[in-house]
Amino acid sequence: MVYRNLKGVRLISELKFIVDHNVGKLAKWLRIMGYNTLFFSSRNDSNMIATALAEGRVILTRDTQIMKRRVITNGKLKSILIQSDNPELQMHQVIDTLNLDCLFRPFTICLECNQPLVMSNKQEVKDLVPPYVFQTQSQYVECPACHRIYWRGTHWQAMTKKLGKFVKI
Repeated sequence: MVYRNLKGVRLISELKFIVDHNVGKLAKWLRIMGYNTLFFSSRNDSNMIATALAEGRVILTRDTQIMKRRVITNGKLKSILIQSDNPELQMHQVIDTLNLDCLFRPFTICLECNQPLVMSNKQEVKDLVPPYVFQTQSQYVECPACHRIYWRGTHWQAMTKKLGKFVKI
């Protein structure tokens, strides 16, 4: 699926990723942006490639050996060889290479298990969040798989500020 952002730039909206263990912080930031992103912790490259093929995922890795696989060299599977050890530079590379929208669907995917978050009302989370959070926050989302609860506190504000650094002007 393709759409255009406010500046008329063509963007791909439904990219899915699989992030190799050697660039794991990318998974968190792609999830923060709203992209379906698997973190692959195993060192079995064949399993990662099979998953990427079966689910139509883009591989993000620093492993040069993966890039030599026929399925990648012939273009059947999209992958990006990440150049830097610095997570911020890694994000810039992925954003620039794929022309990603950093504000695709921010804060809609669980940072832990990659599931779409669902709205929860305040009363549903009363006994699940700290009392101060319950008193000061009114909007909550929950992961239906791991039941982690998110709200717009100071951590959210810090992530929003950092996410702003990735936005293309």
